[in-house]
Amino acid sequence: MVFKKIVSVAAGFALAFSLAGCGGAASNNAGNAGDNVAKSAGDKFVVGFDANFPPYGYKDEKTGEYTGFDMDLATEVAKRNHWTLEKKPIDWDSKDMQLSSGSVDCLWNGFTMNGREDKYTWSKPYVDNSIVFVTRSADNLKDAADLAGKTVIVQADSSGLAALEDESNKELLASFKTLNKVPDYNNAFMSLEAGAADAVVVDLGVANYQLETRQKGMYTIMEKPVQTEQYGIGFKLGNKALRDQVQTTLDQMKADGKFMELAQKYGLEKAVINK
Repeated sequence: MVFKKIVSVAAGFALAFSLAGCGGAASNNAGNAGDNVAKSAGDKFVVGFDANFPPYGYKDEKTGEYTGFDMDLATEVAKRNHWTLEKKPIDWDSKDMQLSSGSVDCLWNGFTMNGREDKYTWSKPYVDNSIVFVTRSADNLKDAADLAGKTVIVQADSSGLAALEDESNKELLASFKTLNKVPDYNNAFMSLEAGAADAVVVDLGVANYQLETRQKGMYTIMEKPVQTEQYGIGFKLGNKALRDQVQTTLDQMKADGKFMELAQKYGLEKAVINK
Protein backbone atom coordinates (compact mmCIF):
# COMPACT_ATOMS: atom_id res chain seq x y z
CA MET A 1 0.00 0.00 0.00
CA VAL A 2 2.80 2.42 0.89
CA PHE A 3 4.57 1.60 -2.37
CA LYS A 4 1.39 2.37 -4.34
CA LYS A 5 1.05 5.73 -2.58
CA ILE A 6 4.65 6.65 -3.39
CA VAL A 7 4.16 5.74 -7.05
CA SER A 8 0.91 7.72 -7.16
CA VAL A 9 2.54 10.83 -5.66
CA ALA A 10 5.49 10.57 -8.02
CA ALA A 11 3.18 10.24 -11.00
CA GLY A 12 1.24 13.27 -9.81
CA PHE A 13 4.40 15.36 -9.61
CA ALA A 14 5.43 14.20 -13.09
CA LEU A 15 2.03 15.10 -14.54
CA ALA A 16 2.01 18.49 -12.86
CA PHE A 17 5.49 19.23 -14.15
CA SER A 18 4.49 18.16 -17.65
CA LEU A 19 1.39 20.36 -17.66
CA ALA A 20 3.32 23.32 -16.29
CA GLY A 21 5.84 22.92 -19.06
CA CYS A 22 3.13 22.86 -21.74
CA GLY A 23 1.43 25.90 -20.26
CA GLY A 24 4.69 27.84 -20.18
CA ALA A 25 5.44 27.07 -23.82
CA ALA A 26 2.09 28.35 -25.01
CA SER A 27 1.90 31.43 -22.83
CA ASN A 28 4.83 33.49 -24.11
CA ASN A 29 7.78 33.68 -26.44
CA ALA A 30 10.47 33.34 -23.79
CA GLY A 31 13.27 31.20 -25.15
CA ASN A 32 16.06 29.14 -23.67
CA ALA A 33 19.46 28.00 -24.86
CA GLY A 34 17.90 25.19 -26.86
CA ASP A 35 15.92 27.67 -28.96
CA ASN A 36 19.02 29.48 -30.24
CA VAL A 37 19.73 27.10 -33.12
CA ALA A 38 20.93 27.86 -36.65
CA LYS A 39 19.67 25.92 -39.66
CA SER A 40 21.67 23.74 -42.02
CA ALA A 41 21.28 23.10 -45.74
CA GLY A 42 18.24 20.92 -46.34
CA ASP A 43 16.41 22.02 -43.19
CA LYS A 44 12.82 23.22 -43.32
CA PHE A 45 12.21 26.95 -42.80
CA VAL A 46 8.62 27.59 -41.68
CA VAL A 47 7.32 31.14 -42.06
CA GLY A 48 4.11 32.13 -40.27
CA PHE A 49 2.04 34.78 -42.07
CA ASP A 50 -1.43 36.25 -42.51
CA ALA A 51 -2.71 35.07 -45.90
CA ASN A 52 -5.10 38.04 -46.13
CA PHE A 53 -2.54 40.84 -45.92
CA PRO A 54 -1.66 41.98 -49.46
CA PRO A 55 0.78 43.07 -50.76
CA TYR A 56 2.92 41.38 -48.07
CA GLY A 57 1.25 37.96 -47.94
CA TYR A 58 -1.83 36.63 -49.72
CA LYS A 59 -3.14 33.91 -52.05
CA ASP A 60 -2.94 34.66 -55.77
CA GLU A 61 -6.44 34.08 -57.17
CA LYS A 62 -5.08 32.95 -60.55
CA THR A 63 -2.43 30.48 -59.40
CA GLY A 64 -3.74 29.55 -55.96
CA GLU A 65 -0.22 30.08 -54.62
CA TYR A 66 0.76 32.16 -51.59
CA THR A 67 2.65 35.22 -52.72
CA GLY A 68 3.47 38.82 -51.74
CA PHE A 69 6.53 40.91 -50.94
CA ASP A 70 7.37 39.12 -47.69
CA MET A 71 6.70 35.71 -49.20
CA ASP A 72 9.05 36.51 -52.10
CA LEU A 73 11.73 37.69 -49.68
CA ALA A 74 11.37 34.49 -47.64
CA THR A 75 11.52 32.37 -50.80
CA GLU A 76 14.79 34.00 -51.86
CA VAL A 77 16.28 33.68 -48.36
CA ALA A 78 15.43 29.97 -48.27
CA LYS A 79 16.82 29.44 -51.76
CA ARG A 80 20.16 31.05 -50.96
CA ASN A 81 20.53 29.02 -47.77
CA HIS A 82 19.39 25.75 -49.40
CA TRP A 83 16.46 25.46 -46.99
CA THR A 84 13.04 24.03 -47.81
CA LEU A 85 10.53 26.85 -47.37
CA GLU A 86 7.10 26.20 -45.87
CA LYS A 87 4.69 29.15 -46.09
CA LYS A 88 2.30 28.58 -43.21
CA PRO A 89 -0.84 30.76 -43.12
CA ILE A 90 -1.98 31.40 -39.54
CA ASP A 91 -4.68 33.30 -37.70
CA TRP A 92 -2.79 36.44 -36.81
CA ASP A 93 -4.19 36.58 -33.29
CA SER A 94 -2.64 33.13 -32.64
CA LYS A 95 0.82 34.17 -33.82
CA ASP A 96 2.46 34.06 -30.37
CA MET A 97 1.22 30.54 -29.72
CA GLN A 98 2.45 29.42 -33.15
CA LEU A 99 5.90 30.86 -32.49
CA SER A 100 6.31 29.72 -28.90
CA SER A 101 5.19 26.16 -29.73
CA GLY A 102 7.71 25.88 -32.56
CA SER A 103 5.02 25.51 -35.24
CA VAL A 104 6.71 28.35 -37.13
CA ASP A 105 10.31 29.58 -37.17
CA CYS A 106 9.42 33.24 -37.53
CA LEU A 107 6.60 35.72 -38.10
CA TRP A 108 7.16 37.44 -41.42
CA ASN A 109 4.26 39.45 -42.80
CA GLY A 110 4.14 43.20 -42.32
CA PHE A 111 4.93 42.66 -38.63
CA THR A 112 5.18 45.88 -36.62
CA MET A 113 8.20 46.14 -34.33
CA ASN A 114 7.16 49.27 -32.41
CA GLY A 115 5.96 48.46 -28.90
CA ARG A 116 7.05 44.84 -29.26
CA GLU A 117 10.81 45.30 -29.12
CA ASP A 118 11.24 43.11 -26.02
CA LYS A 119 8.82 40.32 -26.99
CA TYR A 120 10.74 38.88 -29.95
CA THR A 121 14.23 38.65 -31.40
CA TRP A 122 13.98 40.99 -34.38
CA SER A 123 15.63 41.42 -37.73
CA LYS A 124 16.62 44.92 -38.75
CA PRO A 125 13.59 47.03 -39.76
CA TYR A 126 13.05 46.80 -43.51
CA VAL A 127 9.85 48.81 -44.20
CA ASP A 128 8.77 52.24 -43.00
CA ASN A 129 5.02 52.16 -42.54
CA SER A 130 2.20 54.31 -41.24
CA ILE A 131 -1.23 53.46 -39.83
CA VAL A 132 -3.92 55.41 -41.70
CA PHE A 133 -7.66 55.84 -42.03
CA VAL A 134 -9.31 54.85 -45.31
CA THR A 135 -12.81 56.23 -46.00
CA ARG A 136 -15.26 56.34 -48.88
CA SER A 137 -14.43 59.37 -51.02
CA ALA A 138 -18.13 60.25 -51.37
CA ASP A 139 -18.39 60.76 -47.58
CA ASN A 140 -15.88 63.64 -47.73
CA LEU A 141 -14.34 62.85 -44.33
CA LYS A 142 -11.21 64.99 -44.13
CA ASP A 143 -9.54 64.13 -40.82
CA ALA A 144 -9.87 62.04 -37.67
CA ALA A 145 -12.16 64.59 -36.02
CA ASP A 146 -14.77 63.84 -38.71
CA LEU A 147 -14.97 60.25 -37.44
CA ALA A 148 -16.69 61.27 -34.20
CA GLY A 149 -19.88 59.23 -33.90
CA LYS A 150 -18.84 56.99 -36.81
CA THR A 151 -18.26 53.24 -37.09
CA VAL A 152 -14.60 52.31 -37.57
CA ILE A 153 -13.30 48.86 -38.46
CA VAL A 154 -9.88 47.27 -37.84
CA GLN A 155 -8.23 43.85 -37.98
CA ALA A 156 -8.14 41.99 -34.66
CA ASP A 157 -4.73 41.96 -32.93
CA SER A 158 -3.23 44.19 -35.63
CA SER A 159 -0.87 47.15 -35.49
CA GLY A 160 -3.85 49.33 -36.42
CA LEU A 161 -5.70 48.21 -33.30
CA ALA A 162 -2.58 48.71 -31.18
CA ALA A 163 -2.25 52.25 -32.56
CA LEU A 164 -5.84 53.12 -31.69
CA GLU A 165 -5.47 51.68 -28.19
CA ASP A 166 -2.31 53.67 -27.54
CA GLU A 167 -2.70 56.22 -24.74
CA SER A 168 -2.06 59.07 -27.18
CA ASN A 169 -5.21 58.13 -29.12
CA LYS A 170 -7.48 57.61 -26.11
CA GLU A 171 -9.78 60.54 -26.91
CA LEU A 172 -9.94 59.63 -30.59
CA LEU A 173 -10.97 56.05 -29.80
CA ALA A 174 -13.63 57.27 -27.35
CA SER A 175 -15.11 59.53 -30.05
CA PHE A 176 -16.09 56.63 -32.32
CA LYS A 177 -19.62 55.28 -32.21
CA THR A 178 -18.26 51.76 -32.60
CA LEU A 179 -14.93 50.06 -33.20
CA ASN A 180 -15.50 46.71 -34.91
CA LYS A 181 -12.74 44.08 -35.11
CA VAL A 182 -12.64 41.71 -38.07
CA PRO A 183 -10.33 38.76 -38.89
CA ASP A 184 -8.77 40.26 -42.03
CA TYR A 185 -8.62 43.41 -44.17
CA ASN A 186 -10.43 41.95 -47.17
CA ASN A 187 -13.39 41.59 -44.81
CA ALA A 188 -12.86 45.15 -43.59
CA PHE A 189 -12.92 46.70 -47.05
CA MET A 190 -16.00 44.70 -48.01
CA SER A 191 -17.74 46.15 -44.95
CA LEU A 192 -16.60 49.66 -45.88
CA GLU A 193 -17.86 49.24 -49.44
CA ALA A 194 -21.21 47.94 -48.20
CA GLY A 195 -21.66 50.92 -45.89
CA ALA A 196 -21.40 48.84 -42.71
CA ALA A 197 -18.49 51.02 -41.58
CA ASP A 198 -17.31 54.59 -42.17
CA ALA A 199 -13.56 54.03 -42.01
CA VAL A 200 -10.92 51.31 -41.95
CA VAL A 201 -7.74 51.62 -39.88
CA VAL A 202 -4.96 49.91 -41.83
CA ASP A 203 -1.27 49.86 -42.71
CA LEU A 204 -0.37 52.29 -45.50
CA GLY A 205 1.07 49.59 -47.80
CA VAL A 206 -2.11 47.55 -47.50
CA ALA A 207 -4.25 50.65 -48.03
CA ASN A 208 -2.42 51.52 -51.25
CA TYR A 209 -2.81 47.98 -52.53
CA GLN A 210 -6.54 47.93 -51.77
CA LEU A 211 -7.08 51.27 -53.51
CA GLU A 212 -5.23 50.08 -56.61
CA THR A 213 -7.16 46.83 -56.88
CA ARG A 214 -10.63 48.29 -56.24
CA GLN A 215 -12.75 50.85 -58.07
CA LYS A 216 -10.70 53.94 -58.84
CA GLY A 217 -11.55 57.00 -56.80
CA MET A 218 -13.93 55.12 -54.50
CA TYR A 219 -11.72 55.45 -51.41
CA THR A 220 -9.54 58.11 -49.83
CA ILE A 221 -6.58 57.79 -47.47
CA MET A 222 -6.62 60.50 -44.82
CA GLU A 223 -3.48 62.57 -45.09
CA LYS A 224 -2.50 62.54 -41.42
CA PRO A 225 -1.53 59.05 -40.18
CA VAL A 226 -2.71 57.64 -36.89
CA GLN A 227 0.83 56.43 -36.16
CA THR A 228 4.12 55.73 -37.92
CA GLU A 229 5.97 52.45 -37.47
CA GLN A 230 8.46 49.98 -38.92
CA TYR A 231 8.22 46.35 -40.00
CA GLY A 232 10.64 43.59 -39.01
CA ILE A 233 10.82 39.80 -38.94
CA GLY A 234 9.98 38.38 -35.51
CA PHE A 235 11.82 35.30 -34.21
CA LYS A 236 11.30 33.53 -30.90
CA LEU A 237 12.95 35.52 -28.14
CA GLY A 238 16.57 34.39 -27.88
CA ASN A 239 16.83 32.79 -31.32
CA LYS A 240 19.65 35.01 -32.52
CA ALA A 241 21.34 32.26 -34.52
CA LEU A 242 18.48 31.91 -37.01
CA ARG A 243 17.85 35.66 -37.01
CA ASP A 244 21.48 36.27 -37.95
CA GLN A 245 21.34 33.76 -40.80
CA VAL A 246 18.26 35.42 -42.27
CA GLN A 247 19.58 38.94 -41.71
CA THR A 248 22.92 38.16 -43.36
CA THR A 249 21.08 36.87 -46.43
CA LEU A 250 18.80 39.92 -46.55
CA ASP A 251 21.85 42.18 -46.37
CA GLN A 252 23.34 40.31 -49.33
CA MET A 253 20.07 40.71 -51.25
CA LYS A 254 20.10 44.46 -50.60
CA ALA A 255 23.70 44.68 -51.79
CA ASP A 256 23.10 42.81 -55.05
CA GLY A 257 19.80 44.53 -55.87
CA LYS A 258 17.41 41.59 -55.42
CA PHE A 259 15.70 43.15 -52.42
CA MET A 260 14.78 46.32 -54.31
CA GLU A 261 13.74 44.31 -57.36
CA LEU A 262 11.15 42.49 -55.24
CA ALA A 263 10.00 45.74 -53.60
CA GLN A 264 9.39 47.32 -57.01
CA LYS A 265 7.33 44.28 -58.06
CA TYR A 266 4.79 45.22 -55.39
CA GLY A 267 5.09 49.01 -55.61
CA LEU A 268 6.86 49.27 -52.26
CA GLU A 269 10.15 50.82 -53.37
CA LYS A 270 9.41 54.10 -51.55
CA ALA A 271 8.56 52.32 -48.31
CA VAL A 272 11.46 49.87 -47.97
CA ILE A 273 14.55 50.57 -45.92
CA ASN A 274 17.25 49.51 -48.37
CA LYS A 275 20.35 49.73 -46.24
